[in-house]
Amino acid sequence: MKTILLLIGSNLFMTCAWYGHLKFKWLDGKPLFIVILLAWFVAFFEYCLQVPANRIGFNSGQFDGYQLKVIQEVITLVVFVVFAWVVLKEKLTWNYAVSFGFMLLAVYFAMAFRSGGSAPGGGS
Repeated sequence: MKTILLLIGSNLFMTCAWYGHLKFKWLDGKPLFIVILLAWFVAFFEYCLQVPANRIGFNSGQFDGYQLKVIQEVITLVVFVVFAWVVLKEKLTWNYAVSFGFMLLAVYFAMAFRSGGSAPGGGS
């Protein structure tokens, strides 16, 4: 649970770093390098949560690397959907909802069928 909470927190910061400048009017007219530096500053806090989340999840044996990546991508989408509704004032259309649904299926397949360390195709 700690891994998931840290990933959610990290994605809140990263979504603000990547997309916040699109709506924050006080950044209008600022040079691009200022916007980039601000995004890097915000992303620093994302890394302060993301790195421990991955280390805790992986080192505990709870998740493998693939699972951590799939979980992170779905959390990113959920955080972005909320951000898009609240900050960007964009609606979630059916085609995006369907595509996100397929990504949730990816989480199911990543979590339900743990490979046990064998290489794809059955080899070791």
